[in-house]
Amino acid sequence: MSRLSSPHLRIARIDHWPKNAIVPLGALVAVLVDPAANSGSLPPLALAFLGACLVSSSNYTLNELLDAASDRQHPVKRSRAAASGDVAPAAALIQWAALGAAGLLLGAAAHPHVALALSAFWAAAVVYNVPPIRTKDVPHLDLLTESLNNPLRLLIGWFAVVHARFPPLSLLMAVWMGGAFFMAAKRFAEYRQIGDPAVAARYRRSFAWYTEERLLLEMFFHGVAAALFAGVFIVRWRLELILGIPLAAALFTWYLRLALRRGAGANPDHLYRDPGFLAFAAASLLVFVVLMFVHVPDLYELFNVEPARSVPLWTVGGPAAEGGP
Repeated sequence: MSRLSSPHLRIARIDHWPKNAIVPLGALVAVLVDPAANSGSLPPLALAFLGACLVSSSNYTLNELLDAASDRQHPVKRSRAAASGDVAPAAALIQWAALGAAGLLLGAAAHPHVALALSAFWAAAVVYNVPPIRTKDVPHLDLLTESLNNPLRLLIGWFAVVHARFPPLSLLMAVWMGGAFFMAAKRFAEYRQIGDPAVAARYRRSFAWYTEERLLLEMFFHGVAAALFAGVFIVRWRLELILGIPLAAALFTWYLRLALRRGAGANPDHLYRDPGFLAFAAASLLVFVVLMFVHVPDLYELFNVEPARSVPLWTVGGPAAEGGP
């Protein structure tokens, strides 16, 4: 067996590192929101990103190790390395601790606040996976705890370039609720894939309470909450982002469509890897990044909103409002 396919490398789930793209996005938002942001601090940001990748692999290692018994009840996850008995538990615990420690050291090299955010990222996985708390088994809390990783990743990137200020709470809440929507959609697809409530409950204790209807309601709640918090952030910090709202709505709708599918194409762990969805998500993200640094004065007149005092790269249309960018 090649080194790249070794069981211990598989449980680190390096192929999930792209989820840490939220880290540099957090740095971009920091540059937009805070005039004191150090936009030239690329080395600390690189350390923060790599630290997030290592801590996430530590978290995945713990997840697979503690879920080995329940994964054997799942039609797909029973083939995972830990569930198959290919991983030595003692070695996996050492891997978990070593990856976590390495990630925290990289964060400390970037900035103490980055290390604190990475510590919270690591601790959230402990709360999610380890008894007696193990929020993974508790309805509602399972979605909220796992999706908390998204605002924590954003904080990691933010603190790499801004050290004396906390990011807007509306943004953190929007990212958190958006992540909870995607987690509820994944749970919904997983529940439908198993197809038997009794088997689902043996695999994941929270499935003893969840039903398809309840998971759909979870998606609706978190999707609406994400939209409302995002609206607060947009109006306060960059009204131009409102032009990307149709793309965000389409992205959420597309992911829901993927979750509603049945059959082999609905593997919950691979929903976010759908090629069309990935291409559309990347294009949407690019549009939002561009809009963060564009000023359209006419929008502020139309919506009767005072512009924030962040400095744009480009101005489109009429003159900026007095006192604005």
